[in-house]
Amino acid sequence: MNYRHIYHAGNIGDVLKHITQTLIIEYLKKKPAPFRVFDTHAGIGIYDLSSEQAQKTGEWQKGVALVLQAIEAQTIPPQVHQLLSPWLEVVNQLNPQGNLETYPGSPELAKRLLRKEDRLTLTELHPADFASLKETYGNDKKIKVIELDAWLALGSFLPPKERRGLVLIDPAFEVEDEFSRLTDGLSRGYKKWQTGVYAAWYPVKNQRSVANMVLSLAEQGVRNVLRLELSAGRISPDAPMKSSGMLIINPPYTLKTQMELLLPWLCQATSENEGAYFEVEQVIEE
Repeated sequence: MNYRHIYHAGNIGDVLKHITQTLIIEYLKKKPAPFRVFDTHAGIGIYDLSSEQAQKTGEWQKGVALVLQAIEAQTIPPQVHQLLSPWLEVVNQLNPQGNLETYPGSPELAKRLLRKEDRLTLTELHPADFASLKETYGNDKKIKVIELDAWLALGSFLPPKERRGLVLIDPAFEVEDEFSRLTDGLSRGYKKWQTGVYAAWYPVKNQRSVANMVLSLAEQGVRNVLRLELSAGRISPDAPMKSSGMLIINPPYTLKTQMELLLPWLCQATSENEGAYFEVEQVIEE
């Protein structure tokens, strides 16, 4: 309830999460039937990187800023640039003068990428962040903005009437049992809507927590899970978050190959030391 994403906006975890989100949305758009995106921990949608909160941590300087610098240095292969384009175009649209001052959260990315027939549901529990979210998106007819706990939202809104779509889950990980809550939320959501795409972000604090989550999901009957991880360097308990991952249930069939192209370049662009790494692994088969 106290978590404010503005302190972490644009960091390496956001880069991984948001590029993954855009690739899934672009895949869903290949079919004419409408779909829905659920964003369970929506935040405020757009982040001012010049704000006191963002400047206090400066995490975006080790994330989106490094990626943009690598692109400007022309060290990016054409295939990688093409895959980054949906995310990159929104970032550039919000920064028309060329200076990186504004960063799009997942609601803004979804809003700008969805077609007129697609729909977006945003839930946020923090009172101040919900008020900002409502002010920004409340008048858009294709967007529902709801003040609700994310885990309740997973039980309330699935399956959507569109029967196609993405559930994006980005918990704060401020409580000790967040991995358990995420595992339970994914399992409950999957049982209600087994054909949906679920994309869940997590910090890599230790690999045991991630392995236990995957094992538990498999035991509960969840199938077809892809794991993505991106790390800028060695994990340190006293340093800002450098390593994070995504678990994707029912990933687009193109996503694994896309990430095998993207993550080596992103890892090189954001690397801080020899502990940097990336992983792309199908951890639960179909």
